[in-house]
Amino acid sequence: MSKPEFRVGITRDFLKPDGSSDLDNIAAPLFDAAGLYWEYIAENTPTLTAAQVKDYDALLVLGVGITAETFIGVDRLAIVARFGVGYDKVDVEACTENGVLLTIAPDGVRRPVATSILTFVLSLSHQLLIKDRLTRTGRWTDTKDYMGMGLVGRTLGLVGMGNIGKETFKLAKPFGMRHITFDPYIKPADAAEVNAEIVDLGTLMRTADFVCVCCPLTEDTRGLVDARYIGLMKPTAYLINTARGPIVDQKALTEALQDGRIQGAGLDVFEQEPISDDDPLLSLDNVIVTPHSICWTDECFEGNGRSACESIIAVASGQMPTWIVNRSVQDSPKLHKKMQRWM
Repeated sequence: MSKPEFRVGITRDFLKPDGSSDLDNIAAPLFDAAGLYWEYIAENTPTLTAAQVKDYDALLVLGVGITAETFIGVDRLAIVARFGVGYDKVDVEACTENGVLLTIAPDGVRRPVATSILTFVLSLSHQLLIKDRLTRTGRWTDTKDYMGMGLVGRTLGLVGMGNIGKETFKLAKPFGMRHITFDPYIKPADAAEVNAEIVDLGTLMRTADFVCVCCPLTEDTRGLVDARYIGLMKPTAYLINTARGPIVDQKALTEALQDGRIQGAGLDVFEQEPISDDDPLLSLDNVIVTPHSICWTDECFEGNGRSACESIIAVASGQMPTWIVNRSVQDSPKLHKKMQRWM
């Protein structure tokens, strides 16, 4: 007897306005070679419904939400593969309760996000955008009022030192900076590998010349960098956030920037996305803002897509994928029952 058809549903937010998708160039050769059926889900909705997912064994998800209601009456779905590393829009507990694996793609974003963090560090320290405006407006001689900050001997502080943070420290090594990190889960050996000192959050905020937020958004990290911690920063320091907006108190950060209590910021993420056109952050000269896409490169897209597809192919082969978020689900009888179809 041949195996039943393994069906993959891809969320429609991957599609461009003309209906094309760069994901096809990644998914097609991988899924076709593995003998999997795949298609884009018919509707583009903010949150997936049970009716949309009930006929799929796997989902490849970009930015849509998945809630407990998504799984009502759904007994076929075995894996949700996130395109990227953030999963704050996915109800992890609901996935586990329903015997559904949730995977992410850290191998796809590790280098692109690390280089994005350093892009902000270099752009801010050299006052790149300000000097660009001086040149464009004929203020050539005003550059003497905008001296940059050299990096040798400065302190790079990472709030969170997972895969991205570790890669950031590796790439920053030639700049001759001191490395410090706040991460309750980091092992001393991992920190030592990248010459990083583990400190408490207060020490990091007081000491770092560049405070870089690299941790995932969880209930523990929501609002972590609040007004009190921002108030500890040096007036010459910069805050960089490429993780998730709600980790930082945006109102407190804006006030600190407006009052000149910190030197500047580089922000790829915001509490509300898209950021409102009248948000005061957008009127500040000491802030570089990007639309949650600074790491959006061909390298990042290829890495995320390949990683997510490979997680799905592993399940279709009756194997456990590598980058599982809810590892306890591996003991779920519900998941085992689904996996028996492919083993």
